[in-house]
Amino acid sequence: MEPLYRPVLTPPRPAATVVLLRDSDRGPEVLMLRRHGNSDVLGGAYVFPGGKLDRADSADASIARAGAPAEMLRERLGEPGLDARLAAGFFVAACRETFEEASVLLARDADARLAERANRRAREGLAFGALLAEFGLQLASDALVPFTRWITPKVPAMMNKRFDARFFVAALPGGQQAHHDDHEATDSAWLTPREAIERYRRREIVLAPAQIMSLAQVGRHASVAGVLDEARRRPPPVIEPESFEADGVRTAVYPGDERHSVPTRAMPGPTRLVVREGRFEPPGGFDALFD
Repeated sequence: MEPLYRPVLTPPRPAATVVLLRDSDRGPEVLMLRRHGNSDVLGGAYVFPGGKLDRADSADASIARAGAPAEMLRERLGEPGLDARLAAGFFVAACRETFEEASVLLARDADARLAERANRRAREGLAFGALLAEFGLQLASDALVPFTRWITPKVPAMMNKRFDARFFVAALPGGQQAHHDDHEATDSAWLTPREAIERYRRREIVLAPAQIMSLAQVGRHASVAGVLDEARRRPPPVIEPESFEADGVRTAVYPGDERHSVPTRAMPGPTRLVVREGRFEPPGGFDALFD
């Protein structure tokens, strides 16, 4: 009999993702973008701004505008064995993807007026690196706080491409507004983590496991400052889900679960999600995400 899920044997691609936050009277809100339905990566799902590293992200011109020396950025990632240029490239890619997909410019002294001018030049076809040079900008890499590192499992959950993604958390710069690009993203919404999970529970939106678990982490805090402070106090955990199937039910497990090869817990909340009627959820129900 053919296996239900085939392993993806290609190595994961380096990627960067930004969990963009703003405060509200109900706690922190997260920017969620709906990926274009024709996308071959989580098409139709609600995700955070992000994508794979481009070669230009680690080029000399980009590193020079990263906002900090490459060695310092590698130290902030907490990965001493990583090439420093690649480490800096993750910060550059995070800023670039946030600008391209959400129109938010994570650069020093970038107010709303400058962000709009930069977006206008981007719509005219100016590439991100050239845009930084034209405006003489340094990226606000200090605004990006390493949060988690997610490595797509060899056995696919929702897509057949693998990524090694560094997740960052960042606050929406004052005065700027987020807008989806109507190309890679066709809708956007600011949602509290509980609102996003409730919409997912009602099948109004689609979420991937990494987004579900990240929302659960953010939802444990009362403010954006709380999220950022907690992330600064510890190294970003490495999360590589593993899965198994029993009695026709597929289960994804995370570090700390009895069925995971890593015994140390990587994040709060449930250590596993099960697939029920085509949807990932904690065995004890969605409320368990915030217990």
